[in-house]
Amino acid sequence: MEAFQYQALNAVGRKVSGVIQADTPRQARAQLRAQGLLPSMIDQVHARERAKQVWSRGISASELSLVTRQMATLLDSGLTMEQSLNALIEEAAEPMTREVLTGVKTEVTSGHSLAEALGAYEKSFPDFYRALVHGGEESGALPTVLQHLADYLDASQAMKQKTGLALLYPILVTVVAIMIVTGLLVYVVPQVVQVFQQSRQGLPLLTRSMIALSDFLRVTWPYILVLLGGGFAAARVALRRDTTRRRWHVLLLRMPGIGSLIRGINTSRFASTLAILVGGGVPLLSALASGARVMTNMVLREAVEHAINRVREGASLSRALGETRTFPPLLIHLVASGEVSGKLEQMLQRAAHLETQALERRLTVFLTLLEPVMILVMGGIVLLIVLAILLPIIEINQLVH
Repeated sequence: MEAFQYQALNAVGRKVSGVIQADTPRQARAQLRAQGLLPSMIDQVHARERAKQVWSRGISASELSLVTRQMATLLDSGLTMEQSLNALIEEAAEPMTREVLTGVKTEVTSGHSLAEALGAYEKSFPDFYRALVHGGEESGALPTVLQHLADYLDASQAMKQKTGLALLYPILVTVVAIMIVTGLLVYVVPQVVQVFQQSRQGLPLLTRSMIALSDFLRVTWPYILVLLGGGFAAARVALRRDTTRRRWHVLLLRMPGIGSLIRGINTSRFASTLAILVGGGVPLLSALASGARVMTNMVLREAVEHAINRVREGASLSRALGETRTFPPLLIHLVASGEVSGKLEQMLQRAAHLETQALERRLTVFLTLLEPVMILVMGGIVLLIVLAILLPIIEINQLVH
């Protein structure tokens, strides 16, 4: 079947649009009429062409987890890939999900693998997702890999929601504080201090500094916005180059606090990926190759690629990872224990679990310290502004007495 994008009128005369599957445009029109729709436009759509049109949208994280779990169940029940995708398309409640799955099915029925079909919708299916699917297809254990992947997506989503809720209060405090400080500097300070300037009274250094800063912001704020926007755009362009991006990733790993967070996130994802693939029967070298693709940091990815070469030469996985001096010692010791005991999958799962717990603790400590630090900083800034306004008043009162 092919995918057709349509526009039609429903029974009450309202315009509706979407994607429908049919062998021919005539069959697509017949299906729409059977649904009580009057088609006004039908065009055949290829998945990759349609993907370019919806590049800014994608399946939500919760929908992706649900679709992954449903596909794992359907494939494990003995259904073919096409039958499973048909069932998922019929079950999908969100129009975007149906549209993406329809495009994926079109690619699959035209001879592409599932991982290649998912590649047409990179916004909906991240790199690590496609890497795991590719590993599952190669090993023939796709249902098992998808089931583990759904569990991983659920855990990741829960952690993101927890972190997002914890960050909500600090973000609100920061936004409100910035608005208050900006209002004081741009509007309040000039009007209040103007009274003292007309009296020709010498102003304190703090007050003069605050007036200069206020004048500077009122004159240059459009240029500051342009400079920030241009800097952001230039940084994005520069980071597209591998050499620049690698230097940036090296710098991030060396930053106190941030480096440990990045290392923990990548290590947890790497260990989870290996556990899923090894548990699904994927050969170790193929699993490591997929694990390298899920690493977001180039330095850590290069370390995995080095480990792949060492394993291919006959070294053990723990020794190959240890030689890179990049991964936490805990992961190395657990991998070594798993290789000796023959329980590599369980040890990798344990390593991923421990790294996730450590990451959660680091985030908790960071967020716990962030709130009081932000309050102190913003309070100090407001105190300086208030003092800049009060000091001239105090001096005038002293002259009067």
